[in-house]
Amino acid sequence: MGFAAAEFLRLVWKTNRFTYDPPDIYQRIEPDMPVIVAFWHGQHLMMPFLKKTYSARVLISRHRDGEINAIAAERLGVGTVRGSGDHGTEFHRKGGVGAFKLMLKTLEDNVNMALTADVPKVARKAGLGIIMLARESGRPILPVAIATSRFKRLDNWDRSVIHLPFGRGVIAGDSLIRVPSDADNETMQTLRAQLEDRLNAVTRRAYRLVGRPDEGLHG
Repeated sequence: MGFAAAEFLRLVWKTNRFTYDPPDIYQRIEPDMPVIVAFWHGQHLMMPFLKKTYSARVLISRHRDGEINAIAAERLGVGTVRGSGDHGTEFHRKGGVGAFKLMLKTLEDNVNMALTADVPKVARKAGLGIIMLARESGRPILPVAIATSRFKRLDNWDRSVIHLPFGRGVIAGDSLIRVPSDADNETMQTLRAQLEDRLNAVTRRAYRLVGRPDEGLHG
């Protein structure tokens, strides 16, 4: 299933007319690489194509669906870090601590790190984990959304999007968010809310650019 998913996504990439917004997004962020790429859960399937020629890894959970995603990502040339965050004691069971250390090591090795910003099982609400990663690593966060004009939206907790071939697509990025190394809890919460707002805004923009403005309201 992982191999099949990768080849389907490759078909989607090749048969959609993709543009970038802004057009020089890579030139803008290249001096600040490695960056932490943030996106909403359920909007993640086309993210392997974001890397272009740059090295990148993505955080993928350890559960069965995550295994399929990991195989697909690696087949598309993106490395993986396995584990996920969660509420309370589940953070340790699901590999959150180890994954956090590996993400820090990834960034130290000059490799971009991509991960969803949502609180686990709470769609479109940014958690503090990605803000903590930015604070501890000193690397900026890049809010990103990828939208296609043709897709199917699933009726699950994160309203996952299955992109379809033969349409047009856009990779949209916002300005970088920087977290000071001495950020206290109040500052962290402010930046968490800012990331949430930026991700919602860039998602709405991406859907508007592919001619599906109403869909941006659903993420």
